[in-house]
Amino acid sequence: MSTKKSESKQKENKYQNSGEASLSNRAFTIPNIICLIRILLITPFVEFFLDGDYLWAALVIIASGLSDCFDGMIARKFNQESELGKILDPLADKLTLLAVGVCITIVEPFFLPIMIILVLKDILMLIGSSKVIKKGVLVPKSKWYGKVGTVMFYVTVTFIVFVKVMQSMEEPLIYIDESLGRIISTVMLSLTACMMIFAFIMYFFVYRDIMKKAESSAEHSASIMKQ
Repeated sequence: MSTKKSESKQKENKYQNSGEASLSNRAFTIPNIICLIRILLITPFVEFFLDGDYLWAALVIIASGLSDCFDGMIARKFNQESELGKILDPLADKLTLLAVGVCITIVEPFFLPIMIILVLKDILMLIGSSKVIKKGVLVPKSKWYGKVGTVMFYVTVTFIVFVKVMQSMEEPLIYIDESLGRIISTVMLSLTACMMIFAFIMYFFVYRDIMKKAESSAEHSASIMKQ
């Protein structure tokens, strides 16, 4: 009798696990749709910013940043985390940051150093992710330090765009001297750069540990096969 109950319990767990797996592999979840919307918002931001419509550009980037905060919360709260989401979320982040960085660098050349740091970090992380995938290991979720770096970037960009909006108005709501705005922007950019470097170092250790575990697992499997 106990054996039958045990078998029944195992089948039930199997069905539950398969249900969770199918859920995790769904493509059309709310967080994934939000990620796609964030990618689509890149085009209007670039158009508004380069045309000098800084107010609309600011609204677009604020909407993108807020949606970035909510998609992760929705995924965790409603159990809608997916393998596709693990790819789309950082992809939307990187494409948005790249587009925003290029636009601001065109208008404000002093933004170039952090743009270089951003591009180098993303290239190196892309190389690390490709190596992890080749080992047959799933790419890890975004960590808190990566998210903090992203939020700091959005805040810095929003401030720079806000200064542009105020300076372009005949009667600004808040007067911001150009030199003061430049100093504050530089400090914020420096802090953001430091956070991005810290995030890269932490991700380096994460990917290194994953690679070590994958290699040791492969060696263990090979030794079993030989036996």
